[in-house]
Amino acid sequence: MPSLPTPTQRRALLSLPLLLAARPLLGQPAEPVRLPRHVSMPDPQLVYVRRIVELALNRTGNRLPIQPVDLDMTQGRTLVELATGHAPIDLMWTMTDIQRESSGLLPVRVPIDRGLLGWRLLLVRRSELAQWKRVRTLRDLGQRMAGQGHDWPDTAILRANGLQVGTSSGYDALFRMLAAGRIDYFPRSILEIDAEMAGGRYPELAIVPELMLHYPAAAYLFVSPTRPDLAAELKAGLDAAVADGSFQRLHREQYGAVIKAHQISPDRVLKLSNPLLPPETPIQRKELWIQPGDTG
Repeated sequence: MPSLPTPTQRRALLSLPLLLAARPLLGQPAEPVRLPRHVSMPDPQLVYVRRIVELALNRTGNRLPIQPVDLDMTQGRTLVELATGHAPIDLMWTMTDIQRESSGLLPVRVPIDRGLLGWRLLLVRRSELAQWKRVRTLRDLGQRMAGQGHDWPDTAILRANGLQVGTSSGYDALFRMLAAGRIDYFPRSILEIDAEMAGGRYPELAIVPELMLHYPAAAYLFVSPTRPDLAAELKAGLDAAVADGSFQRLHREQYGAVIKAHQISPDRVLKLSNPLLPPETPIQRKELWIQPGDTG
């Protein structure tokens, strides 16, 4: 006998007719959804994000055209332009924090990464791998210098946990800084690191086996304040996709192999707090989250 829908699932399904009925009041249905395609920093998640947007819009019955737009701006600058309505895009995806949610942007509070951006493997110099076997605590890690983007939330999170951080405004520069010895490690999400290391791009660098950092985090779609119609459509569509399981299936299809490849060794997970996590983060919705090794 099939199980009855949960209260959250019922709310998601019931919201769709209301949204569809209200659509004539919500701007121009034929207006395309413009996604950023970063020129200077290839984003391996672009294909997945496009599929997520398509899934959400399909669930509301509004198949808007999706238009990638080439951008050559830092993450911080892109967010500022998007918040002021001056960006040539309608949304971007990034880790949430209190400042970003209070900047005027419209956060769609469904973590499209299912929390996996907060699970970090450490990229280090291959010649020093043996030394990293001795790192067991945050105090051990605090003797070494991490590398991060100067405008990334992760920078503040690491520092709030007593870790040293060197920064750069350039994504590619961080790999060069690590190879040159200007930083000691570069924490990368399990969603990112395999694609970044594919094809032997950085033969002098390697992933520390088993060792992970973890802090609670969520990557959202952030929508321009000029497109409240789009934010409402995406939220209703994603909630419906979560309720019927298609959101979880899409995530598993995209990242299932990565999740299985990076198993947790509980005694080698260094847990960090995230003081930047907004109180509205839907931590209580267990169906939205996953961790390495899970199959759900």
